[in-house]
Amino acid sequence: MASRSRRPERRQEPLSRERIVGAAVELLDTVGERGLTFRALAERLATGPGAIYWHITGKAELLGAATDAVVTAAVTAGPTGAAESPQDAVRAVALGLWDATEAHPWLATQLATQLSRTPWGTVAPRIFESLGRQVQAMGVPEAHWFTASSALMHYILGAAGQNAANSASTGPVGADVDRDEFLDTVSTAWEGLDPDAYPFTRAVADQVRGHDDREQFLAGITLVLTGITALHRPGR
Repeated sequence: MASRSRRPERRQEPLSRERIVGAAVELLDTVGERGLTFRALAERLATGPGAIYWHITGKAELLGAATDAVVTAAVTAGPTGAAESPQDAVRAVALGLWDATEAHPWLATQLATQLSRTPWGTVAPRIFESLGRQVQAMGVPEAHWFTASSALMHYILGAAGQNAANSASTGPVGADVDRDEFLDTVSTAWEGLDPDAYPFTRAVADQVRGHDDREQFLAGITLVLTGITALHRPGR
């Protein structure tokens, strides 16, 4: 009688904090914060919720760890050449965070939460360090490091967060309207404003049409960096 061949058992990757956080990021990307439950996470990892609690104590810690993992990848993804200027390094960090908020719709809200409720955690210091080192390298006096770095961080996260909100929002004209059509609607509405009450807004209304959000974001970074450099140039 022929013996049955045993099917080789598939080796399960050991459960680790890193693996749990990676699965949490995937869940957040697909089902959002409300869909991130320990039961759903356990199903994705093919384990029991109890095993996850050995590594993560609760949802707040899980969200913080997921946010930190994405931020870490974002602020270290840029060019690191020896000839890179501090300004270029700031732009790389800024674009890394911009792209991360576009790729992960939940990230902008979590960044705001982490920075306002738990600034002593890992997320705020990680972003602040990545920008602050470049501010220091630009020759800004130590007394102004905090202000200059804060200005950069607030602009980057504010603009990236607004872009993420724009992408997620259906807007008043409906979810199926493409971006160019939406911007044209805004421009037309601004052009129709009272010329005495809104002369400036009417004047720039046409510039809204077809503008590139990413280019505008980088232009804002250049403005902030130029201001920092002008205020703190040697001998001033």
